[in-house]
Amino acid sequence: PNPHAGTLYLARFTAPEFTSICPVTGQPDFGVLVLDYAPRDWIVESKSLKLFLQSFRNHGAFHEDCTISVAKRVVAAIDPLRIGGYWNPRGGMPIDVFWQTGAPPEGLWLPDQGVATYRARG
Repeated sequence: PNPHAGTLYLARFTAPEFTSICPVTGQPDFGVLVLDYAPRDWIVESKSLKLFLQSFRNHGAFHEDCTISVAKRVVAAIDPLRIGGYWNPRGGMPIDVFWQTGAPPEGLWLPDQGVATYRARG
């Protein structure tokens, strides 16, 4: 249970070493997942979330599917949520995936996720 239910605030989880497997080549994919949510009655237990995210290490899925699958499983427990999936290049092309359940609650401070989109050297 959220010890501060009724207080509007943002909680952010960042998984800087998120990995999954390419379903076509079987090669590993690496990315950064950033999950933001405004806790209501419940909060996310970080160790459970960490173990859940690590379960994708051997999961074969495209970047879009991985990002949205994580979001839908988490949003089933808490809401509202936004997720940014910042994936390293695969085949020379990075893929960033973003999703949110709806507009953030009025008055919620929603900072930038702090992960730059991919830029080549220069």
